[in-house]
Amino acid sequence: MRKSLIASVLAIAVLPSLAATPQTAVLEVQNMTCSLCPITVKKALEKVPGVSQAQIDFQNRTATVTFDADKVTAAGLVKATTEAGFRSAVRK
Repeated sequence: MRKSLIASVLAIAVLPSLAATPQTAVLEVQNMTCSLCPITVKKALEKVPGVSQAQIDFQNRTATVTFDADKVTAAGLVKATTEAGFRSAVRK
């Protein structure tokens, strides 16, 4: 019992250090022309496994996305917006 308790405590202490550091990508999003477009883009991105946050800037036509690079790539984010009807590209 004591060994399993120690193992659990060690796992809890070590696991956060093994987690991937969140990555951020800025996408330049095309075709956002109305007030509903940013909502659609945001929802499409938030459905992608590994995305923790998506902020859409309608005026500048960008999406700033925080994600786990172990679960999704920037190409996967572009794919999500494109499938929602909004082509995008990663800002370099």
